[in-house]
Amino acid sequence: MSSLIDLFLGFFLSNVLGYGGGPASIPLMYQEIVNHYHWTSDHQFSNLLALGNTLPGPIATKIAAFVGYDVAGIGGALIALAATVIPSAVALIVLLRIMQRYRQSSVVKGMTLLVQPVIAILMLLLTWQMGRTSIHSLGLWQSIIIAAIALWAMEKRKIHPAFVILCAFIYGGAVVPHL
Repeated sequence: MSSLIDLFLGFFLSNVLGYGGGPASIPLMYQEIVNHYHWTSDHQFSNLLALGNTLPGPIATKIAAFVGYDVAGIGGALIALAATVIPSAVALIVLLRIMQRYRQSSVVKGMTLLVQPVIAILMLLLTWQMGRTSIHSLGLWQSIIIAAIALWAMEKRKIHPAFVILCAFIYGGAVVPHL
């Protein structure tokens, strides 16, 4: 019972405080899943995030379903999913009504603009954590080369990130074990 409550609280807090959707809630989920509750390791979270990005649908719900199931089976998956989806659905309805009413207010405009740097820092910290894990696992040069190729593929060639992640999975499975 305690693990179900922890699952609900961990995912509820991550998603209530994750202003901006999945990308903003992922660093908060990382904090709860890896650092606070120790449900997964850095490496497992990185794999979960990468695999979740290759599948269709919102990343937060996929992470919640997997971790919830891993911690407490089907009930855990349902609790984690409910804690992920319900807060944002309710908040969306309430906040959209408020934003519609006060959309010209400088306070509302200021709130939405000033939260963006905080989200950017959260994403930067998550990137730093994942980069450290990658360098530790693959080494500095291989991590830099893979990152550069991924950046080139997505920015210059306009290849969809899911295909880039899929190629990285294939490379990781076919080449990395033999190095």
